[in-house]
Amino acid sequence: MSMLMAEELRFFLPPALVALFFYVYLTRWRRKRLNLPPGGAGWPFVGDTFAYLKPHPATTVGRFMEQHIARFGKIYRSSLFGEPTIVSADAGLNRFILQNEGKLFECSYPSSIGGILGKWSMLVLVGDMHREMRMISLNFMSNLRLRSHLLPEVERHTLLVLRSWRDSSTFSAQEEAKKFTFNLMAKNIMSMNPREPETEKLRLEYITFMKGVVSAPLNFPGTAYWRALKSRSNILRVIEQKMEERIQEMTSETEERAEDLLGWALKQSNLSKEQILDLLLSLLFAGHETSSMALALAIFFLEGCPKAVRQLRIEHGEIARKRKQRGDAGLNWEDYRRMEFTQCVINETLRLGNVVRFVHRKVLKDVEYKGYNIPCGWKILPVFAAVHLDPSIYDDPHEFNPWRWQQSNNSTAAAAAAANSFMPYGGGPRLCAGSELAKLEMAVFLHHLVLSYRWELAEADQAFACPFVEFRRGLPIRVHALHDTCSH
Repeated sequence: MSMLMAEELRFFLPPALVALFFYVYLTRWRRKRLNLPPGGAGWPFVGDTFAYLKPHPATTVGRFMEQHIARFGKIYRSSLFGEPTIVSADAGLNRFILQNEGKLFECSYPSSIGGILGKWSMLVLVGDMHREMRMISLNFMSNLRLRSHLLPEVERHTLLVLRSWRDSSTFSAQEEAKKFTFNLMAKNIMSMNPREPETEKLRLEYITFMKGVVSAPLNFPGTAYWRALKSRSNILRVIEQKMEERIQEMTSETEERAEDLLGWALKQSNLSKEQILDLLLSLLFAGHETSSMALALAIFFLEGCPKAVRQLRIEHGEIARKRKQRGDAGLNWEDYRRMEFTQCVINETLRLGNVVRFVHRKVLKDVEYKGYNIPCGWKILPVFAAVHLDPSIYDDPHEFNPWRWQQSNNSTAAAAAAANSFMPYGGGPRLCAGSELAKLEMAVFLHHLVLSYRWELAEADQAFACPFVEFRRGLPIRVHALHDTCSH
């Protein structure tokens, strides 16, 4: 047997070595002919992945990016996530990539992300199926629905959180923000009510689930990824149960409830059961995690900028007075439209905090950009954080300055937004479907927060990107009630 194997090896090995030689030779020859961006491949197998993902303050691009941009420029090559990669800190290239989605570039996340979120998740889907899923989400979060249904829901959930805070108490602002956004999404996706045991159990499962999304894909007992897959199964079990209940309601004479996304998807789409499960799972993830961190970052940045808090109180105090004169119990759409400085605060929070720091794309066709060749089949990463913190685009980019967004200032930030260099929610055909809802959540929460409380950090904390943004200590704050408020 061993002699037979040896004979086979002698027969097959020379052609294999010749093929390997030609592959290496042709690859090097092609690279010499191509004008690739400068850079290097890093370590064997892992490349620069660990250095690129090394935790760093969220208000910076990290040492790896700083060093590589300084050495190679805003467009460089590397080896990340097991693939040859072009990294872009160039605003023009980032915009070009997003606008040419499906033509020259395609969404391409690591397979481990698909394993956690599901193969029908909007994050990993491409082509017609992604467009169909996205259209369902856009219809559900349409401008009309934002005005008529989601605005009062956002305000109700805001007040549920804020009214639970005791005067002079200390707690994790990050945790409170996550409860707020999770409960809001659970209610609007599956009509699950806050503070009920089932809802709270699902929220705790999501915490385990989230830790697995950012962990190494090691699927054996005890690892974060393994625990996340178990949590995924538990979460899907709850969603499936809700789906079965809803189907029974739809086929019986039960009085119809206010429509949530689950009911919308069952009635308005031709999606399969598996597709609906993954859609709801991924939207609960996306709508909960990014919005909560943006809100926590706003609380953090505002604590260090009393001038901005004072201006917010003036703006929201006037809105609250007009609402009281009308005799309205809650905010309306015109109130929201008047929150102009609030929108500046939101923009600056998203620019400086960079909740979504980069996205994964694959090159579908050979591309030439600024004299560089970007080969078909390579991974390409548009890094939004690097553009948002670029001193050639934003003056003093590491400073929290919401006034830079005021149009009257003729600021570089306003110009950058007009030139589509500001992309906190991505862009092109994959622009975040929930971006308007996320801004509405932040604005309404800030309205009631600044009129109801003043706050300070209970202990020093800082947001880190690892790669998702998170406060190391949970952003502990101490709140003090403002008794002259007219917000409630």
